[in-house]
Amino acid sequence: KWEDFMIESIILWLLAVLVAPFFSGVILKVKAFFGGKKGPPLLINYYTLIKLFKKGSVYSTSTTVMFKLGPIISLGTALVVLMFLPIAGQGPIFSFKGDILFILYLMGLGRFFVIAAAMDTASPFEGMGAAREAYFPIICEATTFMILIFFYRLTGELQLSAYFTGGNTIGLWNLTGAPLLFVVIAFFIILLTENSRVPVDDPATHLELTMIHEVMVLDHSGPDFGLIELGSFCKLFFYSTIVSRLIFPFDFGFSAIGFLVFIAGLIIVYVAVGVTESVIARYRMDKVPQFVLTSFALAFFATIITLEFIK
Repeated sequence: KWEDFMIESIILWLLAVLVAPFFSGVILKVKAFFGGKKGPPLLINYYTLIKLFKKGSVYSTSTTVMFKLGPIISLGTALVVLMFLPIAGQGPIFSFKGDILFILYLMGLGRFFVIAAAMDTASPFEGMGAAREAYFPIICEATTFMILIFFYRLTGELQLSAYFTGGNTIGLWNLTGAPLLFVVIAFFIILLTENSRVPVDDPATHLELTMIHEVMVLDHSGPDFGLIELGSFCKLFFYSTIVSRLIFPFDFGFSAIGFLVFIAGLIIVYVAVGVTESVIARYRMDKVPQFVLTSFALAFFATIITLEFIK
């Protein structure tokens, strides 16, 4: 039985990696719809990845081995993080007490190497993007740890599977209700910030002065850029899965209905990202910290309410 469980978890992990680019294509379709356009095909990201992996990479004479390590470690950490993610309410491949802290620092490791690779180019533009990439996630980390305190207060666990497997998530809603709604909104803001989406950053822009993530990867090309893109798709899938699980906490076991509900939740989250990017303009850089701090305020109030009223 344990072998069957592991096989199911591994299959779900492989599916997550394979479909992550597809769901990112949903965002492009939604944005095109709001712009009155047909938009690219849903499989556009697969075509892009195939095209990038067929090309060769060009390296600046100022770069070192750090520049080549950035994309590899960025994708590697994203893939490992997905191994700890309960997908469709099913248990993850790996899980242990305190794994949520390991996951957070693993994601920080991936970000560090992308920033280090950007700095390695000796480009002032990429250095500017790296500085922004290092600054905004600091506020996100404060929010994430506040949400972690919230979950720990309710469950007494520091384990991701303890929050999002089986009927655990619906148990959280039964315990808290309204405060958990604050957490969902806060986590959605983190999703937009960590993945450099509007209104924090605009992934479609090509003006260096306004970019954050895109400006950091300007010198990456070919397979290296493909690895970074695939890592970004997996990272967005990770955050979207958590938000969708909070929105649809129902437990149907490892069944077709449960899987369809999970897919429906994911599509809603990705469509919400697309709608957000269509109806809101990107904020000025000095306004972004205020926007991100909103998520911290929501998570803080949710935690305080929980500490005070739920004994």
